[in-house]
Parts: sequence; C-alpha cells; structure tokens
Amino acid sequence: MTVHRFEDLETWKLARVLCTKIRDITLNTALAKDYSLKDQILGSSGSVMDNIAEGFERDGRKEFIQFLYIAKGSLGETRSQLTRCYDAKHISEVLFDEIHSDCIHLSVKIKNFINYLSASEFNGLKKK
Repeated sequence: MTVHRFEDLETWKLARVLCTKIRDITLNTALAKDYSLKDQILGSSGSVMDNIAEGFERDGRKEFIQFLYIAKGSLGETRSQLTRCYDAKHISEVLFDEIHSDCIHLSVKIKNFINYLSASEFNGLKKK
C-alpha cells in the first residue's frame, strides 16, 4: 500500500491520539496550573506528530528517517514529562499507566517504521 499523505500513516495517527490525551490532561487535571510543565509536555507531544509529518513531506527516505528519530526522541521527552506529572501528583496512577503504555507502544511502532524504511530501496519522491 502506497501512502500519499502523512495523515494516513499509522504512526502519525497514534501520535495524534497521544497528543489529544495529553491536551486533555492539561485541561482536566491539576497539571492545568503547572504552567511550565504543561507547556513542556504539550510541546513535546505535539513535536512527535509534527516531526512525523515534516519528515514525510520532505519526500526523501533519509530525511524521513531522521525526522522519525527526532519524533522518537520527542516521545521519550513526553514520557519523562509524564513521569514528572505523576510524581507531582497531577495525574492518577491509572492515567499515568495508560498514557505511558501508549508512549511505549508508539515508540515501538516508530522504531519498526524506521527499520522498515532503512531496509527499503525506495529513496523517496525527490529521487524520482
């Protein structure tokens, strides 16, 4: 299956769901008043989906892989900030476990996608 839009990528869709969950906790938990941490976690979670989109739009396999690694790094940052939210008692253990699990799942998906692209002979639309 050929993907023509980044919105069709499973990794981007999962990143969007994660970003929505993060936005929800910034609005509906005590995190709403921890302005610095709230801004950091919104930024890092948004960076995951944005870097997947930007890498795709670069139309080159190597650049896309580079941006996927950046997205994976931002996801690690989000996970760390999520832990800070939990440690500060901004979110419940149940909510932490759910979102942390989502992060781990997405991290594996991004890494598998990187591995797939690395093994692929397709170099992207720039090379056509």
